[in-house]
Amino acid sequence: MSELSELRFTVSGHVARPVAEVYELVADPAELSRYFTTGGARGRLEAGADVSWDFADFPGRFPVTVVEAEPPHRIVIRWDGRESVEEQTTTTFTFAPVDGGARTLVTITESSWRPTPAGAESAFGNCAGWTGMLAALKAWAEHGINLREGFYV
Repeated sequence: MSELSELRFTVSGHVARPVAEVYELVADPAELSRYFTTGGARGRLEAGADVSWDFADFPGRFPVTVVEAEPPHRIVIRWDGRESVEEQTTTTFTFAPVDGGARTLVTITESSWRPTPAGAESAFGNCAGWTGMLAALKAWAEHGINLREGFYV
């Protein structure tokens, strides 16, 4: 058995909207701010953009580095992560059409967490956060409901 060098997780969910629409709900800062970044998102998720996110539950702007953006299929970002192997985590969003393009499977994988108790705690916290993001994305895209409004404050 090989030694565990990092912790990673993957969460996914289906959204009843076409791939291009779902991609835009994540890439466009105005859209992302409507259902996820409760303190606001700045900058479009495209390579080279100056991006930051703010959350009511974790106040203060978080810088986000866009490593890769392949509309409408994939976005890769890096951002600071306590207890991460390289001081940043890598988060990959993939968008895959299903049901003849009527729905989108959104998959989020985050990696680079230290294989320590503190690293596991941070990874589990972010796993819960990304799962909540997927639920909020689905509710917003399909029903226009902001699940996070008033949830944390």
